Amino acid sequence: MKKTILSAVAILAMSSFAVAGGDIAPVEEPVVVEEEDNSAFYVGLGLSAVSTRDAAVSLDFFNVVHGQDRLGNFSLFAGYNFNEYIALEGRYTTTFSDEDRVEMSGWSLFAKPQYPVTEDFSVYALLGFGGVTLDNVNASTVNVDDSGFQWGIGASYLATENISVFIDYSSLANDMEGLYWNGAHDIDADAITIGVNYLF
Repeated sequence: MKKTILSAVAILAMSSFAVAGGDIAPVEEPVVVEEEDNSAFYVGLGLSAVSTRDAAVSLDFFNVVHGQDRLGNFSLFAGYNFNEYIALEGRYTTTFSDEDRVEMSGWSLFAKPQYPVTEDFSVYALLGFGGVTLDNVNASTVNVDDSGFQWGIGASYLATENISVFIDYSSLANDMEGLYWNGAHDIDADAITIGVNYLF
């Protein structure tokens, strides 16, 4: 009986050594995937076609409409892309050309959700808060200095690694309180902007 037990133990021990002595696969280094860093500061400038008007008057960038003034504005931008889907952007705009009665300055601070349609082309929205100041030209009666919710939509194209071009529409004022040149007390302001941004 003792011999049988010892023989069984010996067989088990030898089979364990045989398994332990088999081929061992080499240890492979883990693969580390580096994500592309899409964060970047940017600055830019643009030209804006602006409509300021009595809130009861329909928007028309192309025709002379009673109760509306069309302006040419110079606009400055500064922002930060946290990633390819969200940015924070500040804007300042001021008039260099007016139709005849109003000149404008304004500021905006936007959250900018964006969606990359392709590697170079993206669409975005603008959601934020800003202020609009309207002053009189040619002795017209204008007194507007108010702030409120602002929004917009746009598209941008990455022309080079550091330069993007864009076009967007923004609603800068909706029923803002003040005095417009035709006696209106609720004022709207909208802008179409074409510009270029430089990414650092």
